[in-house]
Amino acid sequence: MRVVVGGGTGFVGRALTQLLRSRGHEVTHISRQGGKDRISFHRWNDAFCREVISSRVETTKTLAKAIADAEQPPHAWVLVTGVGYYRPSPTAEYTEDSPGGDFDFFSRLVSSWEAAALTPGSPARGVVVRSGVVLGRGGGAISQMLWPFRLGLGGPLGSGLQPFPWIHIRDLAGIVCHALESEHLQGILNGVAPSSPYTSNGTFAQELAAALGRPALLPVPAWAVRAVFGAERAVMLLEGQRVVPKHTLESGYHFIFPDLSGALKDIVA
Repeated sequence: MRVVVGGGTGFVGRALTQLLRSRGHEVTHISRQGGKDRISFHRWNDAFCREVISSRVETTKTLAKAIADAEQPPHAWVLVTGVGYYRPSPTAEYTEDSPGGDFDFFSRLVSSWEAAALTPGSPARGVVVRSGVVLGRGGGAISQMLWPFRLGLGGPLGSGLQPFPWIHIRDLAGIVCHALESEHLQGILNGVAPSSPYTSNGTFAQELAAALGRPALLPVPAWAVRAVFGAERAVMLLEGQRVVPKHTLESGYHFIFPDLSGALKDIVA
């Protein structure tokens, strides 16, 4: 297949590109700068660039319109959003069929983002992957967590009791590739590991410390998490959701890293 990847030079995009090319697919990136194997996509003005909603929703609308209007539309259209669609809760479990998308800024962003990807009447198969916190080497959330843990200064974030929806970057790329290659797949797939619903932030801290051979004794206050990650990303770390990859498993995807200990050992090795 020829696959066009938005954000192809980012943390997840690089992993996805590597996987797709290793499987024989041709990959083109959407980029603000032109170049080999790139499609240049320009924003309208500086204010537009600064708006989080516009940078995601309007870009997606533009791509969806291009797909809907294409004389030869793509076979599949896969969008990666986030589990922030679901309301944070210490007890509720969410599958792909669970409601959400209307209770705070991030949930409404995801809802609008996914709505923007709809292409009524187009034969292109639509798949949305709602990703948890992406763990992997060389980027993502864990890159900012490693240094205090390596110094023996790590610990749970906030109370540590909140659910921690996570996925290894190789599995997130794998799910997207699986969605592209599986001609029957469409709709929502939760991009979280099978053990994710049973992982709290405190458990994550203990497992990360164990993988590094360090203690995990010092909790990080919520204000410090917001200062490091910013308010938007901090929500996923301080107010998590128990998300189950029900449809993802039913679709036949086999996780490379279903358990947290194995995922962290791979990342910090």
